[in-house]
Amino acid sequence: MNSQKLKFALFFVVTILTTGFSAIYQTSSAQTSVSELIGRTDFHGISVDPKDSSRIYLATHHGLFVITPDGKAERASDMSADFMGFTPHPSDSATIYASGHPSGGGNLGIIISNDKGKTWKKLADGVGGPVDFHQMDVSKADPNVMIGNSRGLQISKDAGRSWKMVGPAPNGTIDIAASGKDADTIYAATQGGIVRSVDGGKSWTIAHLLKRTATMIDVASDGRLYAFQIGTGLIRTSENAMDWRLVSNDFGNEFILHFTIDPSNQKNMYAVTFSQQTRGLSIIASSDGGVTWKTLGK
Repeated sequence: MNSQKLKFALFFVVTILTTGFSAIYQTSSAQTSVSELIGRTDFHGISVDPKDSSRIYLATHHGLFVITPDGKAERASDMSADFMGFTPHPSDSATIYASGHPSGGGNLGIIISNDKGKTWKKLADGVGGPVDFHQMDVSKADPNVMIGNSRGLQISKDAGRSWKMVGPAPNGTIDIAASGKDADTIYAATQGGIVRSVDGGKSWTIAHLLKRTATMIDVASDGRLYAFQIGTGLIRTSENAMDWRLVSNDFGNEFILHFTIDPSNQKNMYAVTFSQQTRGLSIIASSDGGVTWKTLGK
């Protein structure tokens, strides 16, 4: 990819993550399809229900949907807010966190659902809030620890009820992930590469010697760390070894923005991608641990 195309693609990705599309999505029916959602709204997060792998949550600019592997989609609730920072609880399948914007404007702060996305309530405003966390995660090592990025890196140690500002997030942060083994360890995917903090976000060091733009980072339930780097592809390491290895580079001109693994079957993966050719989003699925991928529902 030449430098001009890379700069444009990064601008578009950052725009998606920070502002969202301006398209208005309206439907008279709660049931629709992934193909119908594509082009009408943008996608801010994806995860698999750990109790039911046929339910895949898709957080969008115009509400939360449940999609299925065959490409069908249905609204999870009547709340049509912009769901940014979408994050499931690592051990309680009924609990989901999010941030973003209500349909009437302003910021949501941190919101929580305890019934798999059907109903929501405000949990906290965050520092200087109500905040709009574009990136948020819950520690698998200690679910009471949450991290969010809005005007800087914020941390909660009481399951999201209160927050404090730690300091600035790494420059060019696109995604963040909490460690699965240590509540003080945080990873960030940035325009300058992959970085890590072992002191709760106070300081950062390089976590991958190859300083290529990383558009996604995710810690799986089995402790493996996944990331996507432009020009490399989907990569993986264990947190203990930090020896990054290539999983797949068969993505063409697509970047992975959001990524999830089915907790009941680690070989089943789903991702939201952006194509710099079509300037559009898609959802892809893998059944072999990320080696090969196909469009969801096909």
